[in-house]
Amino acid sequence: MIHAPEPWWLPALLALSLFADALMSVRPPMFIQRCLDGVRFPREWWWTLITIKLAATAGLLAGLKYPGIGFATAVGVIAYFLCAAYAHLRARFLGYEFWINCLGMLALSIAAALPFVA
Repeated sequence: MIHAPEPWWLPALLALSLFADALMSVRPPMFIQRCLDGVRFPREWWWTLITIKLAATAGLLAGLKYPGIGFATAVGVIAYFLCAAYAHLRARFLGYEFWINCLGMLALSIAAALPFVA
């Protein structure tokens, strides 16, 4: 059964992180550029990541009131970061961007999904 998240701040923290990441990605700083280039993500598709992260932010915030939406969004974010981890492994781009950014956000995403089912 899916419940209102308790603690509520885990999905909210993930939403804030994704929103900040989306804002930074509008004019990506060097560490984001290095990461996306490192996994060979085409520059003409970078805008899609901003859209995905903003949609995830909205879904997670809506999930604070409508838990089913929040849980579905959290699962989608987990899938997103699993794909990102796969892209890093496939490209053999395993620097700090992989260990801290990618796997750190994957761990936060999993933690944010748990309150919906606990």
